[in-house]
Amino acid sequence: MSPESKKLFNIIILGVSFMFIFTAFQTCGNIAQTVITNLNNTDFHGSGYTSMSIIYGVFSASNLVSPSVVAIVGPQLSMVVSGIFYSLYIAVFIQPATWAFYTASVFIGIAAAVLWTAQGNCLTVNSDQNTIGRNSGVFWALLQSSLFFGNLYIYFAWQGKTHISESDRRTVFIALTVISLVGTVLFFLIRKREDTKAPGEEDSTNEILGDSSSAENKLTRAVAAFKKSIKLSFTKEIMLLSVTTAYTGLELTFFSGVYGTCIGAVNRFGSEEKSLIGLSGIFIGVGEILGGGLFGLLSKNNRFGRNPVVMLGMVVHFIAFYLIFFNMPNDAPIAPMRGTDDVAYMIPSKEVAIFCSFLLGLGDSCFNTQLLSILGFLYSEDSAPAFAIFKFVQSICAAVAYFYSNYFLLQWQLLIMVVVGFFGTITFFTVEWEAAAALAARGSDYSSI
Repeated sequence: MSPESKKLFNIIILGVSFMFIFTAFQTCGNIAQTVITNLNNTDFHGSGYTSMSIIYGVFSASNLVSPSVVAIVGPQLSMVVSGIFYSLYIAVFIQPATWAFYTASVFIGIAAAVLWTAQGNCLTVNSDQNTIGRNSGVFWALLQSSLFFGNLYIYFAWQGKTHISESDRRTVFIALTVISLVGTVLFFLIRKREDTKAPGEEDSTNEILGDSSSAENKLTRAVAAFKKSIKLSFTKEIMLLSVTTAYTGLELTFFSGVYGTCIGAVNRFGSEEKSLIGLSGIFIGVGEILGGGLFGLLSKNNRFGRNPVVMLGMVVHFIAFYLIFFNMPNDAPIAPMRGTDDVAYMIPSKEVAIFCSFLLGLGDSCFNTQLLSILGFLYSEDSAPAFAIFKFVQSICAAVAYFYSNYFLLQWQLLIMVVVGFFGTITFFTVEWEAAAALAARGSDYSSI
């Protein structure tokens, strides 16, 4: 097998591993609050929203130290250990205990930061300037496929159920735990860097991976990266893009946790209310993959730049929010175990609910693909600190959103996203226009970005 084939093999294994782990984790997050509200065990007082708030809060803080961890431990072992913690979090739902639930939330927040940092290292090491676009697209497509499989299982397993029994819960979460562990084990198949290096190829990836003969050098690089992140945080472009990034954190919370809970709480959906949660996740995945394919892999053919894609994302999301506001009862996000019989401004429609799931996924892919693109373009020399700031802002806003989801009615959650999304779109436009002007001053082709 040629060195390039080995690198592509590594990318595929990386994507498949993440697909398995996030098939389990995203399905878990999508149904967590619904499962918790159906628990008959009065000793359990956990909240799925609070758990996700803890996860994203710890995730955000851990982004500051995760590069140092990966540099010392190595990307492969970092991903394996992180995958184990993901599996432990999911396993907590087999026999829920409040203390274990929240403790696991803290650990998975740390594990998430390490996992994604290690993933970035692995992707970089197995790519060059000619293959990074292809490899990123392959990884994105495999990762987003995770939205299909777990939710498809939920749709059929919970068909016709209005109450999730203890047996139903255990069956689902045992299966999800096993799926997560399979993805973790697959990390061992990734060839190490020295196995993929071509004869005579310079060892240029040492700095990326943190390979060094002394721990002192690793510490020096970690401190330098931290200082660079702090410095970049106060640049005009990063501060403007942080508003857009903040919006992606808010809407991530909504489509990955809150919206599924809303659907599962609407009693007027009848015996399909619980299985519709899985169908909703499937259509979010359809929107994500469609958007990722159109605006990620085909971005080189976009002669108009990034602004039209971001505008499309805003319009698509605002249409979704408008339809959800009319279709979903206001108390759906915080409804009790028995659900809600309330009606919004129309009789709740399953078709409209699922169509909104598709729009949420499509709009999310519009924002995220363009944010990744502009960050990579503006900070090609400082990509690691720039993406660390991106993850920091996104995760802290997701944590805040999960926290207020415990208390805010649907209308207020939608209003917050509309306001932040509007200003986030404006700030993105501003940065993109300045980038285009800088390119024009240098005589470069705008379509090349």
